[in-house]
Amino acid sequence: MVIGSAARDEVIRLTEPLRPGAHLNGVEADARLGGGGANTAVALAAAGHEVILLAAVGRDAGGDALIAELAAAGVNTISVARVNRPTTRSLLLVDPAGERTVINVARCEEPAPPQRLLGLRADAVYVRDRRRDLGPLLAARAADTLIVAHAPPIEAGARPAHVVIASRTDLEPEILRAPQALGKRISNGLARWTIITAGALGASVYSERATLTASALGVQPVDTTGAGDAFAAGLLHALVQGRPMAEALAVAVRFGTEATLWPTSGLPAAAVHRLLQEV
Repeated sequence: MVIGSAARDEVIRLTEPLRPGAHLNGVEADARLGGGGANTAVALAAAGHEVILLAAVGRDAGGDALIAELAAAGVNTISVARVNRPTTRSLLLVDPAGERTVINVARCEEPAPPQRLLGLRADAVYVRDRRRDLGPLLAARAADTLIVAHAPPIEAGARPAHVVIASRTDLEPEILRAPQALGKRISNGLARWTIITAGALGASVYSERATLTASALGVQPVDTTGAGDAFAAGLLHALVQGRPMAEALAVAVRFGTEATLWPTSGLPAAAVHRLLQEV
């Protein structure tokens, strides 16, 4: 089960690096399926998993289109809520080095946390949603289901999860000095592992007894959009197979690196199928 957004990503490819105060030129590219929840869900479906997405889209043509694309990718959309708000849209600025800047133009969200997640069968739940009222639902689900959650939020007890993932770029330097303490704090003591991703440098995972690191392959990125979402898909794929964390981290880094080589927000099914043969 994946909890997160589904969005229409509108892409502008810049002809020069993004700079504050600059007057820049860019080329408009095709709009595409995006959103952190959708990106992870699509990759997991391509990897052969039954995936339920808990997201919200508007009662508009944009929402209809996103649901159709998700279903075509093999994602179960029965739990995608339709709400009376515009469907999420994001403007993506992609510079010549492949680095992306995301601007949320419209954000569609349910008025209350999705209580339905308590009644849905799942071997694992992945949370890629910043809303701060999910804590009680996740705590209840954590008693019998693996919970993997992305941070932020980083408030105490905000993400009761067995595995916490955070990007180095989202954290202050003082927090990075004690990653496991961060995971314990925001998971209300539940986290067994805290993962810090570092882009091209790979990722590290921390527990009370060990620190593990996986390096990334050196590549020339085309588009870094969704690399973290692909990382999460690779991690979940390996963990539900019962593979140890060291292997799961290596798979996750491989998925995340691969995502930077494609001009898409979600990892293409063909890339996932190839990765499964390699990892």
